[in-house]
Amino acid sequence: MAPPLAGKVALVAGATRGAGRGIAIELGAAGAHVYVTGRTTRGRQSEYGRPETIEDTAELVEAAGGTATAVALDHLDSEQVAHLVQRIDRDYGRLDVLVNDIWGGELLTEWNTPIWEHSLDGGLRLLRLAVDTHLITSHHALPLLIRRPGGLLVEMTDGTYDYNTSNYRLSAFYDLAKWSILRLAWSQGRELASHHATAVALTPGWLRSEMMLDSFGVTEDNWRDALSQSAEPPYPDPGHFGISETPRFVGRAVAALAADPDRGRWNRASLSSAGLAEEYGFTDLDGSTPDCWRYLVEVQDAGKPPTPDAYR
Repeated sequence: MAPPLAGKVALVAGATRGAGRGIAIELGAAGAHVYVTGRTTRGRQSEYGRPETIEDTAELVEAAGGTATAVALDHLDSEQVAHLVQRIDRDYGRLDVLVNDIWGGELLTEWNTPIWEHSLDGGLRLLRLAVDTHLITSHHALPLLIRRPGGLLVEMTDGTYDYNTSNYRLSAFYDLAKWSILRLAWSQGRELASHHATAVALTPGWLRSEMMLDSFGVTEDNWRDALSQSAEPPYPDPGHFGISETPRFVGRAVAALAADPDRGRWNRASLSSAGLAEEYGFTDLDGSTPDCWRYLVEVQDAGKPPTPDAYR
């Protein structure tokens, strides 16, 4: 049988590492051709100074059985994004899935710092990276997405609507950035509905990204060694790290959404990797289904001792 997304074309904007990389891999494994974008290549690093590159991501997509095109660009540059969409149009004449995963604010957020003490330049730069990039990319890419009915737009954020409604997200700038994407998905869903396209906001749980693993001094092979470490801001008790998930988990969430012929029922919804795992029946790479957001409310935020295995 053909893979469920055979013949489809996807753009994962911000696919150098983390959730974007996991999403690109799973979309490719499901049969889509995936354009992966980012600022770090084998010849040039972004201010992150990280080793992951978009070429690496493309190779991981291909190793999973898919096909990919790596394109280096800055999503704050409208002309660069326009040229990318023109290229996709020339190459395939269609765009079926757009994932706005551009971020870049980890190094700019001053956790647990009030707005009057937080760097203003850093905070405003964070908002540009987190919000303007999504607006610019949607502006240029959605006309191609709506050319055929059934397109899917996924706006990646941190936190569900319900969780972010009642919880301060450790910085006014960070809080605003993640709230803005929830609203942006809702608004774009309103505009896309008449074109038979779907927009959702999607959050992973506590993501075991490359940066997160490094921050705890562990790898994917021995990540549970972090559970006994002492806490460092902005992370809570590392015992709660047991609820973490790989980037492939949220990648499988996007692939399941894209393959669902009835995905329009989710239009304008705030979704999580765990919620979609329950709906579609996929698991993380280890066969578990970590439910981070329920765990945060019932255990971590309630001040109870870590019991992550009960929520996997």
